[in-house]
Amino acid sequence: MTPARRRIEREWKTIQSMIRLYCRSLHGGRKALCTECEGLRLYAEKRLEKCPFAEEKPTCVKCPVHCYEAAMRERVRQVMRWAGPRMLLRHPVLALLHLRDERRPLSEKAEGVSERLRRQGRTG
Repeated sequence: MTPARRRIEREWKTIQSMIRLYCRSLHGGRKALCTECEGLRLYAEKRLEKCPFAEEKPTCVKCPVHCYEAAMRERVRQVMRWAGPRMLLRHPVLALLHLRDERRPLSEKAEGVSERLRRQGRTG
């Protein structure tokens, strides 16, 4: 498995862990996720699989292309805002690696898309 592929797999593990923490604490889902959180998890999985940057994927917060629809993007933001600080205690390695990934520069492909969107007057 390539390092880039491992990073995508790790990102998938990170979002799943965040959703699980969020659901268990706020929705009481002990063994399984509630219906709402399971739907969010499935949606995130589908979006990650279809990421246009594939192996060169930046973290979602830095990505010039917002592939989540607005309502789902807000739900994920809410989950991450709540679960992020708790990840340092529950999953410290995943949390620290995610923070490191956020600091990585954009790939040439993502930078090109970002520049094209800026020229078109759209923010990314």
